[in-house]
Amino acid sequence: MDALQYWILGFSVATLPLNLLYAFIGCVLGTLIGVLPGLGPAAGTAILIPVTFGLDPIGGIIMLAAIYYGAMYGGTITSVLVNVPGEAASVITCLDGYQMAKKGRAGPALGIAAIGSFIGGTFATIALMVVSLPLATFALRFGPPEVFALLVVGLSLVTGLSGRSMLAALVMTFFGLMLCMIGMDPVRGAPRFTFGIPPLYDGIGFIPVVMGLFGVGEILLSMEAPVLEVIKTKITDLLPKREEWRVSTGAIGRGTIIGFFLGLIPGIGAIIPTFLAYVVEKKVSKHPEKFGTGVIEGVASPETANNSYANGAMVPLLTLGIPGSPTLAVLMGAFIIHGLTPGPFLFKERPDVVWGLIASLYLGNVMLLILNLPLVGFWAKLLEIRYEFLYPGILLFCILGAYSLNQSVFDVGVMIAFGVLGYIFRKLDWPLAPTVLALILGPMMERALRTSLEMSAGDLSILVTRPISAVLLIVAAVVLLSPAVRLLGKRAGKEDGG
Repeated sequence: MDALQYWILGFSVATLPLNLLYAFIGCVLGTLIGVLPGLGPAAGTAILIPVTFGLDPIGGIIMLAAIYYGAMYGGTITSVLVNVPGEAASVITCLDGYQMAKKGRAGPALGIAAIGSFIGGTFATIALMVVSLPLATFALRFGPPEVFALLVVGLSLVTGLSGRSMLAALVMTFFGLMLCMIGMDPVRGAPRFTFGIPPLYDGIGFIPVVMGLFGVGEILLSMEAPVLEVIKTKITDLLPKREEWRVSTGAIGRGTIIGFFLGLIPGIGAIIPTFLAYVVEKKVSKHPEKFGTGVIEGVASPETANNSYANGAMVPLLTLGIPGSPTLAVLMGAFIIHGLTPGPFLFKERPDVVWGLIASLYLGNVMLLILNLPLVGFWAKLLEIRYEFLYPGILLFCILGAYSLNQSVFDVGVMIAFGVLGYIFRKLDWPLAPTVLALILGPMMERALRTSLEMSAGDLSILVTRPISAVLLIVAAVVLLSPAVRLLGKRAGKEDGG
């Protein structure tokens, strides 16, 4: 089949009535998650995975993907009206979006954010359709050594670019790798690190862990936050003025390009593209001093980059099996729970899933534009829900979701324990992404490494004598060692200056 046939297959799957319904439900839930401060796409996706247990794999994945990019849309509303980002990628939107709201211009701020997000997401989806097949075809040439090296690169990128402290990121990575070692040895069939506890023979469940780290942990952290004050403004005139359209056009274009290409790099995260887009816009502006006082391009560019990044980051996930952010790691876990493994073989074995998902991104962007423009006043009203009513309901949903996986009270206990750990890690400013990614990639890395050693009769040199795996391992080493090299350089510079 050529690319056009795959695209037709994708749209034939995505436009099935049930799949359209799942996409719509996901967009609504995702927008709701983005609107409510303190949850965010990672927590929301993790909490709602149990909702998809009874669905067919295609419908479940389409719904979860819609929740992911829907949350990217929804976070803007909170940033503009409350000056608190609904999710991390909307931090930079607070600078100008909130100032526009204070001037009575909340409508155009939310309108241009929705339009820019639609354009950025649509462009990134087109690019995703173009580059996915060639990249997946190339990746099919990889043997076990190359797969192992590629997974090491993915893990090192997320580790090297997570948080402020490389040491904390490494600790969290090893913590995740230790967690995935619990259970039955895949080769010898003997239990390891189970301490005689029967429920651990099947390993630590991914769903209880991520629901605890992101869901329960975020709830505990958000309970400390002060009550938010929503700007009381009538949201009208959603479409910008003619002059605002003129300055926003270039901002949307630049944000689209920046977001998509940074989305191709695992570990970048959604915050960096939005900050970079904002900085670039400020540099090219004729009035940079006005940024931060309520200029519309300060909203258009980062919001466009945000959603362009979200769809661009699907490229390494689908073609190489490397999730580049916590939310995509959760989404990859959902793939595995539904019996699917993202990567080049998925394009060959289940093209209906891959291309159906990609086509659903187009339709989801249209749905989100409809949901965000006419109904923005409704979403703003949800910000007035009192936390004492909201969070007990979310916690109850988490408990039911953790229990429903295996009808196991033990899983509920695991979720609560990791919820407390997630709260502690967030208070310490230790990144959660490396742990979740290690938990997902660890078993795959172990299988690839063991298969490689079987091929070479136990000789580790097979990892460095094959060109592709050697280059990939060098990239991983550079990523992990570069912070230490920079630190030594700074120290040497201080000593020379002294």
